[in-house]
Amino acid sequence: MANDQGGTAARPARLRPPAPLSDRPSRAEAEEAVRVLIRWAGEDPTREGLTDTPARVVRSYEEFFSGYAVDPAEVLRRTFEETDGYDEMVVLKDIRFESHCEHHMVPILGKAHVAYLPRRRVVGISKLARLVEAYARRLQIQEKMTAQIANAIQDVLQPLGVAVVIEAAHQCMTTRGVHKPGSTMVTSRMLGEFRDNQATRREFLAMIGEPGSSRLSNV
Repeated sequence: MANDQGGTAARPARLRPPAPLSDRPSRAEAEEAVRVLIRWAGEDPTREGLTDTPARVVRSYEEFFSGYAVDPAEVLRRTFEETDGYDEMVVLKDIRFESHCEHHMVPILGKAHVAYLPRRRVVGISKLARLVEAYARRLQIQEKMTAQIANAIQDVLQPLGVAVVIEAAHQCMTTRGVHKPGSTMVTSRMLGEFRDNQATRREFLAMIGEPGSSRLSNV
């Protein structure tokens, strides 16, 4: 893992609201686009096995990319201050997710580990999973998704520190291109105490099992 000592703490970007959906093509236009791709692949979209495929693809895209309709800040908005002075690490690990590579639009399958050190407020743990889901269900690159999750927690909760580690397999390199099945990419984003305090960072990594520590990429 890269050593964060001696550097200036990263300053998380401000959250931006979801992009407006008013410019979306119609469902009919989306289905026609799928028919074009089917024809481009060399098939006949009017044959029996493919006649309903465009509608199915569009419905699946609604699910795959539902994160664009979610405001990450709103997911974290409801917090709790009655913690009886709890000020230790909050960790939610092994959050399974499915995303899609923005370069080839093929699946990214993985899990996220999220932690924060509360200053005063805590958030329901299901909200951390929903936050991961909100960013995963978009066209993504793993490095950006890692930073987005950490920055959102920092921006809304204002904790003493945030840590996010993501491990994922990218089908853009396992089913095409270099064809290297079994390879896993690991990225991390450390803010506040997790970036500045080695003991805090080590405690977090020990709790999640130090995934890919020899190749952990800090972003």
